[in-house]
Amino acid sequence: MINFNVPPFIGNEIEYVKTAIENHKICGDGDFTKKCNAWIEQNAQTKKALLTTSCTHATEMAAILCDIKPGDEVIMPSYTFVSTADAFVLRGAKAVFVDIRPDTMNIDEKLIEDAITDKTKAVVPVHYAGVGCEMDEIMRIAKKHNLYVVEDAAQGIMSTYKGKALGSIGDFGCYSFHETKNYSMGEGGALLIKDENHIERAEIIREKGTNRSKFFRGQIDKYTWVEAGSSYLPSEMNAAYLYAQLEQADMINENRLKSWNSYYEMLKPLADEGKIELPFIPKECVHNAHMFYIKLKDLDIRTRFIDYMKKNGVYCVFHYIPLHSAPAGEKYGRFHGNDNYTTKESERLVRLPMFYGLKESEVEMICDKIREFFKNAR
Repeated sequence: MINFNVPPFIGNEIEYVKTAIENHKICGDGDFTKKCNAWIEQNAQTKKALLTTSCTHATEMAAILCDIKPGDEVIMPSYTFVSTADAFVLRGAKAVFVDIRPDTMNIDEKLIEDAITDKTKAVVPVHYAGVGCEMDEIMRIAKKHNLYVVEDAAQGIMSTYKGKALGSIGDFGCYSFHETKNYSMGEGGALLIKDENHIERAEIIREKGTNRSKFFRGQIDKYTWVEAGSSYLPSEMNAAYLYAQLEQADMINENRLKSWNSYYEMLKPLADEGKIELPFIPKECVHNAHMFYIKLKDLDIRTRFIDYMKKNGVYCVFHYIPLHSAPAGEKYGRFHGNDNYTTKESERLVRLPMFYGLKESEVEMICDKIREFFKNAR
């Protein structure tokens, strides 16, 4: 069986975790955490990056920094993971879902402005599959209406929009280092901060509401509780595991892109015949090969396709169930406008195996099985 995902492993992870243990520093904000933060800051050219226990928690921190309160509204796509909405719903906000673009599966930037009310506080673009949303227009709308922009770049590390790193364009950006992501620490994430005026408060929120970070920098002689916060620091062992991969980020990225390009080249004849649709990458975007998906005609064909591939030793999966159709989505959100594409496109999409170390022979075998499916389909 070819798995859908295999968590990345380079080789130095165990050595680095052992080093953290031997240094008697396994809680948060040790040397490896600081190295990860610095790497992200340099790679994304952002004012500050703070490693967190998950992308969910990074987004929760962003919601706090945006001063989201009960009654506020936050605009986002419905085609996303639950954490995108959860972070704001936990603060008492209502999620306002708008339709997606069928080409990139990203939020349709042309529909955002019509969804804005006097209660709107933020816009949350989700960079699906590591392909950037139309950020120039989203930032223009946000500036016009004085809204925060929180980029859900869970899948977007190493991707760019017009040369700018995803996650670095809005007020805040959120990365994921879950085991399914391009770089992993098991569970983990990072908050990217664009405006240095938010840094001190972010550090306080992340450190249980204390000014402990200033204490460790020698800026104060003792630390104390100064604001409501929580514990968003990951273990130093997790950070050590991640840093081994960040050191080899380009190599991992190139390996994934090679697999992505092989998929595209091998499957293009099927797309030319109209049997599948391939991913679309806008010219202003550079992607990170986070996933390779194809779109089939409808839900029935997708169901039969996934079953066929599994029986032939290939584990393929669909993705999000649109949030507005979920019980919690109906309770905590509303869909603004028409659902022209969100549900329809989500029912057609299927993800193929994609991970660091996927062999070229495995990509060829997967594509052979896809061709067989359509040859045998009636």
